[in-house]
Amino acid sequence: MSTVQEIKVEKLSMKREFYHLIINGEKVESTSGATFKTYNPATGEVIAEVSKATKEDAEKAIQAARNAFDHGKWRKYPINKRSRILNKIASIMQARFNELVELEILDTGKSLHAAQGQVMQAIEDFEFYAGAIVGHRGSVNPVPGQFQNYTEKEPVGVCAQIIPWNYPLMMAAWKIAPAIAAGCSVIVKPATLTPLTAIILGEICLEAGVPEGVVNIVPGSGSEVGNYLVEHEQVDKVAFTGSTPIGKNIMARASQTLKRVTLELGGKSPNIVFEDADLDAAVDGSLFGIFYNTGQSCEARSRLYVHEDIYEEFVNKFVEKTKKLKLGNPFDKETHVGAIIDQNQVDVIDNYVKSAIEDGADILVGGKPAKIEGFEQGFWYEPTVIANVNHDMKVVNEEIFGPVVVIMKFKDEKEAIKLANDTEFGLGSAVWTKDGARATRIANQIQAGIVMVNCPFSAFPGTPFGGYKQSGFGRELCIETLDLYTETKSIISYYGSRPLNPFGL
Repeated sequence: MSTVQEIKVEKLSMKREFYHLIINGEKVESTSGATFKTYNPATGEVIAEVSKATKEDAEKAIQAARNAFDHGKWRKYPINKRSRILNKIASIMQARFNELVELEILDTGKSLHAAQGQVMQAIEDFEFYAGAIVGHRGSVNPVPGQFQNYTEKEPVGVCAQIIPWNYPLMMAAWKIAPAIAAGCSVIVKPATLTPLTAIILGEICLEAGVPEGVVNIVPGSGSEVGNYLVEHEQVDKVAFTGSTPIGKNIMARASQTLKRVTLELGGKSPNIVFEDADLDAAVDGSLFGIFYNTGQSCEARSRLYVHEDIYEEFVNKFVEKTKKLKLGNPFDKETHVGAIIDQNQVDVIDNYVKSAIEDGADILVGGKPAKIEGFEQGFWYEPTVIANVNHDMKVVNEEIFGPVVVIMKFKDEKEAIKLANDTEFGLGSAVWTKDGARATRIANQIQAGIVMVNCPFSAFPGTPFGGYKQSGFGRELCIETLDLYTETKSIISYYGSRPLNPFGL
């Protein structure tokens, strides 16, 4: 996480009234001339107009990426040269850190704390893969007899990468960095709700020396542009972060051409607090685990299980601290919780809370859309804590994607594990205990790709990120991610002095 810095709001060189597509190294308008507006969720005001890609634009981007991969020089660059360019991307991003932070806040409504941490991680992603690719080599394997086997790593090809709206710059970096480090070319489709920093990242890649056609950015609708990319026979791989239903649809479409697919999907992550936990640390970490990024995180710890012996004390402290969370100007360093992405998502969140009330749950704090002085036209929801719930309720079983946590008690380890695993998802999880043996036992039994022990942070460059069950498959942010963007070629050679005659003829 980065240290919070002061940021002066000003007109940026990155902020402009119109944003283009990036295809084959050029800023271009849509072939149809279509555009769409992007809004500041905190104020409801229009930020800019963006060129809206069509199937024709997607086709141009695919051909540019295909040509760059098949006939270009990027994949043939020595690894150390690709590494230097990835480091240069990181350097340019670092030099324009405050500008990227400001643009990310304007486009998403997230708090300054959140935006700074995410921009810093995006920078660190490129630095990480600049180093990781240097050591990503093939292997030499022992073979009986007078044979030698070695393997080579080759880039998989043209990759379509579909980015969500909740972490637009960081998710773009998670996908672009390993793909181009491996020598692939990419077509990135950012979310239409938050396309701006992904477009800027494409421009920075070109400025750093990435050849034309290697990184293409085509903001457009998922139903048109996204599906076209997923189904196209000249696209070799799809990486998607988003909801589980859309992930299933993408997997089905990609199967028609047997594409590689990486899916990082929904979550309903459990957060388990045992009676021996450091209570204050557990309260503070649990608060961050659900309300960070306004709860709009796939690994948000939205199911809170507390041991019955400390339940009342924990809940009282948790509720009191929830009441102290500050909503408001995202550029204010004192703000904890930013805006909701749009009115539709506010309605989704509110309907879940209303369903909990109808099911007999108790709202301990929050429970309704918020009105913020000076930001009345923005989209806000109160941090919400719901108790007296059970696993038959929608609010417990389904991903809400907002600042809402449900809280329940448990009596022992066996029940805690049963409750934690009683979900179709398996992305994140957290455990709070001073007992190291217990922490290990619980971590080994939880069905999730990420387990946070006495810690609220789920991801650092170099740590695998991905899920079990319907939270998807494949791991991002780590060295293993490079395997998702490379083919392993096995080469077997014979070095004996006598010719081989297997049939004996």
